[in-house]
Amino acid sequence: MVAGKLEPIPAVIGFSCDEDFYQIRVCCAYKGAHFDDIEYIIMASFNKNKMMEYNSTRGNWTGFTPYAIHLSRFWNDDPYDADERKFEKKLMCDDNLQYIQDLGNFSTTPTVSMKLLKQSGHGHPAMLVCSAYNFYPKQIRMKWLRNNHEVTAGVAYSDVMADGELYYQIHSFLEYTPTSGEKISCMVEHFTLSEPKTVVWDNSLPAKAQIQIIMGLCGLIFGFVTLSSGLMCYKKRSAACTTFFQGQTLVPVEHNPAAETEQL
Repeated sequence: MVAGKLEPIPAVIGFSCDEDFYQIRVCCAYKGAHFDDIEYIIMASFNKNKMMEYNSTRGNWTGFTPYAIHLSRFWNDDPYDADERKFEKKLMCDDNLQYIQDLGNFSTTPTVSMKLLKQSGHGHPAMLVCSAYNFYPKQIRMKWLRNNHEVTAGVAYSDVMADGELYYQIHSFLEYTPTSGEKISCMVEHFTLSEPKTVVWDNSLPAKAQIQIIMGLCGLIFGFVTLSSGLMCYKKRSAACTTFFQGQTLVPVEHNPAAETEQL
């Protein structure tokens, strides 16, 4: 998905009976800075097997089964078929160009963030959530990567939800068991992005938590220094008192003449 390109807008026609199912899928893909590079695509399938495809850029049909190859050659040689395809392209794609251009004027790039919801431990996996906010249009693709390989196990997605102000948000959850040295990332694709936006999970502590730990350690060190200084001062005072009284003899009051004179 690249900037200046809208995902193909499809129309689907299907026919079925008790045993077989035939489907025709028609798409308009708008590309270019003003979405005026339009590609019209028709895809035909039988019982979910792709049979043939028409592409307006190539201007012909391509078959993928022996019968479809024969049929595509017949249609490619038919001048009326080419006129029909041009009329369909104008009706379904070209005449809707103004609507697509107006839609592109409201487009906004998603804001992507990732955070830890649950730590791993006691046999339980960790859980990460990847969120995309404030994007338009609604179509968006999100996937998880582990060491640059897509992860599908343990992945869940929320619905694409409107936030009440034209824009949308979506959340994806990943349950995993952390491994040393691994790289976990979330990739988001949207037509407003020139290339996918990737956010890599950093399992180190966030800056706020690091500051709190540093402040706590500083407080602990300050308290330890204060306690040590108090103990040292107390020991010094005790030693001074012992020196002051060392070598002196205490005389009972009744044997002190001065004390007897004061009593008289």
